[in-house]
Order: sequence, then C-alpha cells, then structure tokens
Amino acid sequence: MLDGVTVTFRDAGHILGSAQVVLDIRENGRKFRYLFSGDVGRGKDDILRDPQPVDNVDYLQVESTYGGRDHSLKDFANEQVGKLVRATLDRKGLVIIPSFSVGRTQQIVYTLHQLTLANQLPRVPIFVDSPLSVNATEVFRLHPECFNESVYKFLREKENPFGMENLTYIRELAHSMKLNDLKDPAIIISASGMCEAGRIRHHLANHISEPANLVLFIGYCAEHTLGAQILARQNPVNIFGEPHQVRAQIASLDSFSGHADRNELRRYVEGISGDIKKINVIHGEESQALAFVQTLKTMKPKADVIAPQYGQIVSI
Repeated sequence: MLDGVTVTFRDAGHILGSAQVVLDIRENGRKFRYLFSGDVGRGKDDILRDPQPVDNVDYLQVESTYGGRDHSLKDFANEQVGKLVRATLDRKGLVIIPSFSVGRTQQIVYTLHQLTLANQLPRVPIFVDSPLSVNATEVFRLHPECFNESVYKFLREKENPFGMENLTYIRELAHSMKLNDLKDPAIIISASGMCEAGRIRHHLANHISEPANLVLFIGYCAEHTLGAQILARQNPVNIFGEPHQVRAQIASLDSFSGHADRNELRRYVEGISGDIKKINVIHGEESQALAFVQTLKTMKPKADVIAPQYGQIVSI
C-alpha cells in the first residue's frame, strides 16, 4: 500500500489472468493516470475476452512485440491447421507442436477439438506432454468466468473445451518417454514454444529426422533459439549437443500468436481515451519497438513518443 497511488487491473486479453495496470497517482497536488499495457491480446480470441479499453490516460507504457508487422488472418487459422495436420496423419506421420504452456497450448487443444467434432480430423491420439501445460490447463478449467461467450456457452451446453476421449495429459516422465515408441499417427503438444527447454527437445531429437512428420510452430521464437534455427531451415540443428538432420516438414502459423500485431496494437491505443502526454514503447526487439514509435507519432502527434534505451530513466 502506497499513499497517493491507486492500482486498478483491467483485462489484457493476452493469456488467462493477464492484466493491464492502471496507476492513479496523486503527488504534490498533481493527479495523473499512468497505464502499463502489459502484453496486449489480439482481440477476438478463440477463448478469452478482448482487452478492456482504459479511459482518461495521461501517460502510456505499451508493449511492441509485433509493433512493426502484421499476423496472417485468424479467420483461416483453423483451416490451415486442419490441412497441415490431416496431410501428416494421412501419410502416417507424427505431428509435433512446440507450444507455450499457458495460452497457446489451450488454444491449439481447443482448435483440434473443434476440428475433430467437425469431422475434419480423425480421432487419433493427442498428447499434451508438459507438467506445466497440464497444470495451466487445469487453471483454465477452474476459471470459466474468464472465457469469452462462445467458449463459455460451449462449456455450459456441450463439454469441456480442453478435453476429449482421444486426448491425454501427461505429467509423469515415464509416460512421456513411452511416446518415443509411437508407431501410429498421433499429435504431440509439448513445451517450450521456442524449443529451448522442456520435453519438446526430446520429441524433436527423436522425430525431426523423419520426412513423414510435421513440426508445427504456433508461437513466437526469439532470435538464436532452437525454434528460430529450425524455422530458418538450419540443417542440421544441435539438440542436446548432438547434430540432427531436419527432414520433417516444418510449418509456422503466426495467426495463433497471443500478442497483438501492428494493426491490433493501433486499435488498442485508439481505444484509450485521454490527453496522452508521453508514450514509452517497450518490450519488443529494437526494430519492432522503433517501428511502433513511428506509428504512434503519427497517431498521437502531440505526445512525446520514445523507445527507452536500456537503463534509461524517464521522468513524467
């Protein structure tokens, strides 16, 4: 508790529980509102509600993960997943999906569930192999009040959106190791999304050299990570210090990203009311942050818009 400061959280629509931080500050007879965006969701999410607009903002600190680029259209994401996964299963291959434990895992499970119900995918075994993903999914199940109306209605009227008969959640390492012996078509979803840690590295080491298989990325991979190397078609790639030939099909769908892109960030800022005096653009690679600075200078010509450098102190 700090005298003169009131904190309010608003839904950010990025992952379950993500929030914008609204600081109402009273200091030396001066009152102002400072908004920290946190990670901004894209809106029209398959599962979550849209980011909530905030009123009467004087100072804004906003993320810029995708401040200089646009995602592919979400409208076709499920169709693309269906085509890629079905083609792999038809050739008797395995589908390996590196996925972040919170948000992306639940979204791809929900998508596979919808495609299966629509008879666009066969009922092959689906494994979510990550203790953290299993725990995170349980949190999702316990908080349906955070879902958007369509998912809440599905849960209320039909069934668990994150569970089906052919879906298995794996915590135990021994059960995870048994997946190495899979002979029939299946789908394995495992963390981490950038392939830098977790059980996904074991699945890649075991299956990335098989041409019938598919490695499907559905999230962001930072520069120099194993995921980025695979997406850049580096061959071979080192996993656990050993070179592995990349013969599997590699695909990436950025439409599943939980971060707002350039136009969605624009829409987010447009929804904020108030005479914004200063905007700090943060949380993005330099090129993305600087690109969004230029966008915001056009949108808010009266505001002082900067991308602070490391260690820089900004006065307000």
